[in-house]
This record gives sequence, C-alpha cells and structure tokens, in this order.
Amino acid sequence: MQQAWHDRRVSDIPRGPVSRTTKLASLPLGFAGRAALGLGRRVSGLAEEVISEKAQQRTAEQLFSVLGQLKGGAMKLGQALSVFEAALPEHMAGPYRAALTKLQEAAPPLPASSVHGVLAAQFGDEWRSRFHEFDDSPTAAASIGQVHRARWHDGRDVAVKVQYPGAGDALVSDLKQLGRFASLFRVLQPGLDIKPLVAELRERIVEELDYEHEARAQRAFADAYRNDPDILIPEVVAAQPTVLVTEWSDATPLSKIIESGDQDVRDRAGRNLSILHFSGPQRAGLLHADPHPGNFRMHEDGRLVVLDFGAIARFPDGLPTPIGTLLRLALHGDAHAVFDGLQAEGFIAADADMDPEAVLEYLLPLLEPLSGDEFQFTRSWIRQQATRLADRSSPAYALNKQMNLPPSYLLIHRVTLGSIGLMCQLNAHAAWRPVLEEWLPGFAEA
Repeated sequence: MQQAWHDRRVSDIPRGPVSRTTKLASLPLGFAGRAALGLGRRVSGLAEEVISEKAQQRTAEQLFSVLGQLKGGAMKLGQALSVFEAALPEHMAGPYRAALTKLQEAAPPLPASSVHGVLAAQFGDEWRSRFHEFDDSPTAAASIGQVHRARWHDGRDVAVKVQYPGAGDALVSDLKQLGRFASLFRVLQPGLDIKPLVAELRERIVEELDYEHEARAQRAFADAYRNDPDILIPEVVAAQPTVLVTEWSDATPLSKIIESGDQDVRDRAGRNLSILHFSGPQRAGLLHADPHPGNFRMHEDGRLVVLDFGAIARFPDGLPTPIGTLLRLALHGDAHAVFDGLQAEGFIAADADMDPEAVLEYLLPLLEPLSGDEFQFTRSWIRQQATRLADRSSPAYALNKQMNLPPSYLLIHRVTLGSIGLMCQLNAHAAWRPVLEEWLPGFAEA
C-alpha cells in the first residue's frame, strides 16, 4: 500500500509558551490545555440543538475546503483536530470525521517541475544519479511537503519527502488567515478555542522546516527500535534541509484500520501505540509528539510503522517519575499523598482550598483504563469524560478550573491525550497496566 508522510514541527525540548491559567485536564490521560479539550466541551445541549445534520455536513465540507486550500499551518491544525473528534457524539462526529480524515492523507500536489527544482537545489544537477527510478506523481501531499516513491541507487525502495518551496512564508501567511475562519471552528464545537494551538504552531515554524533535524530524531528512534517485535521505524537513507529520503515500508494506514479494521488489528495497533508513547523516552530519550492517524501504519507482521519525526521532545532520563508515582498512589486510593504530590509538582497551588478526597474522586474515572486487568477504549468513554469535565454543574468542572498545568508537563500530556484519542477511535482493547509498569518510571510497585 502507499505510504503517506506528514510534516510537523520539531521540538527538542518539552517547553513552550503556556498561560499560567492553563488548566489541568486529567492526570493519567493528559494534563492537556483547555484548547486540547475543546472538542469535548458542550458535547450535549446547545451544540446538538442548533446544528442540524445537513448543516454539519455543509460545515464539514467547508472546513475541509478552507484547511485544504490553505494547506500549511491550517492543514496542520486540521490534522491535530482529527484526533479529538472521538470526543464528539457519534451522530455529530460522522460528517467531521470524513472531512478531517482527508486532511491526514491528501492535499493539492506540487508540480513535477517544482519537485525537480528542489531536488536539484539540494542534491545538485545530477540528482537523478542517486535514483534508479523516481515517480513524479506524489503518493501523498500534506502540510508543508509531499512524498514520492523512488528506488535508490543501491536498489532500495525509498520514500522521498520534498518540502514545498517557500513553505515557511506560506505557513506564516496561513496561520494569520486562520483567524478569519474562527466561526467554522466554533460551529464544529462551540467551546473550541484554536488560538493556543495556532500560537504553538507559529512558535515552531523554523524548527519544523529543518528536515536534517528531523532525520537526526528518526535515526535515534530507528537505533532504539531496530528489530523490535512491536515497532518499526524506517531507516533514514539521506537528508538535506528540505529533502528527506527514508526506506519505504508497505503498510496499512491507521485511518483505514480505524474505518474498517478487524478488532484484533485494532487491539494490536492500540497496544503498540501505547508502547511507543511510554517506551520512547526510556529507550530513545525521545517522545514522538505528533499522534494523529496520518503518522502511523500497521505492517502485515503486526508492527506499528511510525512516520514523521518532526515533532519530537527530548527526555534523556525518561518520562518524569512523579507521573508514574501519582498514578500508582491514586490507584491505591491514597488521596492525601496524591494531593501533596500534585502540589509539589505545581498542579495545585500551595494555598489552594481543596478537599484531597474530592480531587481523588475527580481523577479516578480517568484512571479506569489502568484499574483492571483489561480495558477497551471507546468513543463513548472519552465523550463521558469530556462531558464530565465540561459540565458546569459537575464537581469535576469546578476542580478542573482550580488546577494548573506546569509548562514542563504541557507537551507530555497533550501528546498523551492525543494518543488516547487514537485508541478511542480504534476501540482498542488490551491490558494497559503492564505497559506502564514496564516503561513509566514510578508506576510499578517498588
């Protein structure tokens, strides 16, 4: 099957601009910012009352048209939002799912003459000597670049990712244009605020455009997972600032698994996603920070093929131990220890007037995937959690408003929430606790 690649930003350090008012979304499932939970807000009531099925379909089509034409930064935003459609009620999510899935896999392609110009600029006028064959028709065209299938001079099948000329300027322009279409996103979900997501994208434009930087991250992952039974990382063959050549891997896009895959394949994909998320920092010192369906495939041998290493955070000592420790204490029902730990890490203010038992009660429903031998992630489960946190009459809503998100945890938990959104789309069923016991520092019993 054809392999699609998607360009995202590069982040060496899990840091970034964060408002001090950013709120805690959940402990195990992601201390995501309020924007990341936007699609889970108002999932009942007004959003259902005012949007008819035909209006949803029209808005979905318009949303895809806008994001697809803007391509660069706007398309990236659409790819990120595609993960969180799992939080919408099923009868609302359908039209958007189809539109957003398109953004994971396709965009208007760059003409062959322009592709050749980029290759000549990066590899020299004799660039064709590096290839036995080069297909001028792209297999995928996405955000800031497109992918061509080729055969390297040594006979290997390769994927050649070529960056659009002027992609940096286009990204800046696109992100400026997004403000004009805020009403589209409000129709998609009344509580959705895209400004923090757009701001984060703008902060990373320069890093994102450096394919050599991405190649270094991909090589590190490939070294860490070579011959792994669960994860397959394509090897880097050659890299220039705007061209990246990697080994080709025939595999089924995760979007197709989500759409029509057998349950055993769904379960394997979900489990392997979990392994990648929690083991990457331990094994490679890196976190793959772009969990949307376009970046993953399932190989016929059951391995998860991981693509696009533009969005990466460095964790040379693994994920922070307090995450695992607090999860373990919460599962044991130690409310006061959890409360003290959250205060120590900055999730709860030192002078906060909060009941530790209420905080634990707020967290435990989010810990359900880890509380038993097995658990099945479903769209209905994530919708229940999103509704509970967004319902103004819920005690969880009040607690959520009082908690903070320390900047050092922002990226970790945004990625965790995205990974969980993928597993809910997959309806993945597995024993999740052993994965954390093996790879999350502080979670296993001493």
